[in-house]
Amino acid sequence: MNTGTLLAAVDLGSNSFRLEIGRLDHGQIRRTEYIKETVRQGNGLDEARNLTPEAMARGWDCLARFAERLAGFKKAQVRAVATQTLREARNRDEFLRRAHQVLGFPIDVISGREEARLIYQGVAHLLPQSDERRLVVDIGGRSTELILGQQFNAKVVESYRVGSVAWSMKYFPQGQFTAAAFEAAEVAAQAFLEEALSAYHRDAWDVAYGSSGTIGAVGDILGAAGWTPGTITREGLDWLRDQLLAARSADKVRMDGLKEDRRPVIGGGVSVLRAVFDLLEIDQMQAAQGALRHGVLYDLLDREHGETDIRSTTVQRLAAKFEADPVQAQRVGRVACSLLRQLRAGDSAADLARHERKLGWAAQLHEIGSLISHADYHKHGAYILDQTDALGFAVPELHRLGLLVLGHRGKLRKLEADLEDELLVHQLLCLRLGVILCHARRDPDLKGLQLRVAGRKIALSLRPEWARAYPQSAHLLREEVAAWQKTSWALALALD
Repeated sequence: MNTGTLLAAVDLGSNSFRLEIGRLDHGQIRRTEYIKETVRQGNGLDEARNLTPEAMARGWDCLARFAERLAGFKKAQVRAVATQTLREARNRDEFLRRAHQVLGFPIDVISGREEARLIYQGVAHLLPQSDERRLVVDIGGRSTELILGQQFNAKVVESYRVGSVAWSMKYFPQGQFTAAAFEAAEVAAQAFLEEALSAYHRDAWDVAYGSSGTIGAVGDILGAAGWTPGTITREGLDWLRDQLLAARSADKVRMDGLKEDRRPVIGGGVSVLRAVFDLLEIDQMQAAQGALRHGVLYDLLDREHGETDIRSTTVQRLAAKFEADPVQAQRVGRVACSLLRQLRAGDSAADLARHERKLGWAAQLHEIGSLISHADYHKHGAYILDQTDALGFAVPELHRLGLLVLGHRGKLRKLEADLEDELLVHQLLCLRLGVILCHARRDPDLKGLQLRVAGRKIALSLRPEWARAYPQSAHLLREEVAAWQKTSWALALALD
């Protein structure tokens, strides 16, 4: 991307939705606009973990206002991510379908660990560079992320289902503050977070940083009360809890620095933060400027460059973990991508590069299920991708990779609902042809091979003598033609 390009990140959090717009300036992103709206979707999950109609409407209304500001932005300039509430919501697809239409851009539901990684990237990019070992804590509405990192490298990431909205609803109903409620909330938070002790112990980090909502709010309150600005201490947290107890309820709390939208969830946030301080033996924490939305912006830059895209590293690690044959994977990937270039010749260079990169990842991963069982290994591979937390990937991205792995062999009926997606069909066909042409696990003879597309009709032609030289490959290609005849797409084969 060129200097001067505008980039936008939309963060659909459990308490607030945020829009951050920045301008690229020689590798750095300078804020041009920031909008935050308190939506409280985390309060809108019913007992069956469905978003209520009212909670969905609040979200759609907010996104409509964001959409007006994003008019004119291209898809590559915007990324929207959703966190814990939409990870939990059983009816999230209903919300996301309309949300996509309203916003005008797709919304990625990201895993807890991916959220943690992006938070760290946001914090690290807005801190002075140093070799200090960092602990980063982010207490959101329904989850808390803990990260250990150094410079721009997040080394240990985890997400826990503990947050300011959830804890306020459970332990401070009607906003009532009592000593017993604080004790119960802190004990419960420590019980959730206790497993973090093995990785996040005091010797593992040098400086603790806090990101985003709850910690930013606590820092503002303490600074306004005369404590060291930007620094949260145990003594400050004790003082703040005493102020809340003295007020007795959230609606009676009057403190400089406390914003109105934070008042209903301050009790839950403070109790979780106190639990983190006690559990991880934190004496003081610095309030960081960076947050999830900043990490999303910088990740947009990385996604444009294959060499810095964390997803490529993640794919390599997954392939190695499940002992996929790297030579065969590269072979299949080269063939599949060469075919895709013929099918998608009208795409821009940037779009084609993105499409090839994702097809290459599918090729790298298409045999990972073989470690479990060679029978139906494509099904095992798709299951792995649907169930794993893979850094850099949103849940829908992993599912799409899983569809390619699932569909790279066998009948196509299992993907019937997804065959309306032209790009997916083109990538899938190229992967299937790549697997067929490389079935002997050696580089295939592709001289004279041509692949053309006209609507839903795709024609594959090879030189006349090819079928005589490679009869088994020709047989497999004829079977592939028959497989596509049972779909709304048609594959024609010319071997003579």
